[in-house]
Amino acid sequence: MTAPAGRTVAIWRSCLLPASETFIRHQGGALTRWRPAYVGAVKVESPIAVDTDAIAYPDTAGGRLGWLLLRLTGRSPRLRGLLSGLRPTVIHAHFGGDGWLVSRAATRLGVPLIITLHGLDVTSQARRPGLRGLRHRRHLRAAFARAALIIAVSEFIRARAIELGADPAKVRVHHTGVPIAAVPAPVPPKWDIVFVGRFVAKKGIDDLVEAVGMLPDLRPRVLLIGAGPLAEPIRLRAAELGLDATFLGVQDATVVRRALAESKVFVSPSKTAPNGDTEGLPTTILEAGSMGLPTISTYHSGIPEAVLHGETGLLCREGDRAALAVAIRRLLTDDEFRARLGRQARRHIEAHFDLDEQTGLLQELYESVGSPQPAAI
Repeated sequence: MTAPAGRTVAIWRSCLLPASETFIRHQGGALTRWRPAYVGAVKVESPIAVDTDAIAYPDTAGGRLGWLLLRLTGRSPRLRGLLSGLRPTVIHAHFGGDGWLVSRAATRLGVPLIITLHGLDVTSQARRPGLRGLRHRRHLRAAFARAALIIAVSEFIRARAIELGADPAKVRVHHTGVPIAAVPAPVPPKWDIVFVGRFVAKKGIDDLVEAVGMLPDLRPRVLLIGAGPLAEPIRLRAAELGLDATFLGVQDATVVRRALAESKVFVSPSKTAPNGDTEGLPTTILEAGSMGLPTISTYHSGIPEAVLHGETGLLCREGDRAALAVAIRRLLTDDEFRARLGRQARRHIEAHFDLDEQTGLLQELYESVGSPQPAAI
């Protein structure tokens, strides 16, 4: 379906676009009644960067100065001019800090602003001590006040936004969703456990490695996909424990999907990091469920909205390695139970996290705040 003339949504992400944020591209690509225009402050070299993205600040002396001034003041004639040329009906910013960066331009142009909060923007960043934390919280309050609508990816994130000063009437829970494709034909499992995600504290990858180390009789075949600051320490610890663990680093969506199809269980033991960083609702859990894979995870942030304990997967307390090991043992030794959870996981994701359906609801949110014709700018 072709978007009606004038129905442009400017999708703003200041650093456009890290490989870990494919959900932003997927959501924009699923729009049917609106035309997405991707706008960033600076270009990030990644597999999902696109040459047609509108970039406000090129990698020049002038561009770097303009980017610095935007971060310091929230003001930028250059950004305002770029947006004006796109004539958006709505501006949709991802993450709270980015919402602040574009909020003054949106207000000056008279274009409604929607901000999606994903997790760290209202958790670790908002809890920073000293002046950095104070500045971030002040920026969030300003962005919340200027926004026409605030989207939280889970009930947990909605509650945090309200605690930080957002008007409850403005904050809606909306799930981004994932593409729902046909479940691939069954193949002999190559892996018992698969993990996909960044190697950072909130992902609980250290708990996963220690839990697997408690199962020497099973010696699960573990596949770990991703990269990050904890990758090398985790690799060394897995070797110390003698685990049958394969580290693939960052992989594209095709490789990830094949790995999920070849695995028995997806494990994502998220937890609150020492700096307060938390998840919103990990897309990887939704992707695993969409392929009929049960998930073992934790009672953390929005995860219980996607993983129903005993129905679509198993949940443990954050950081409870012994309980995590018990859950892994149960699913790896009970084929019938594991298969039933996988089937129910697929149905749950289809019903509540289908990308096309969720994006249809997002378009209704755009229409609730956007004028029928583009604003006069």
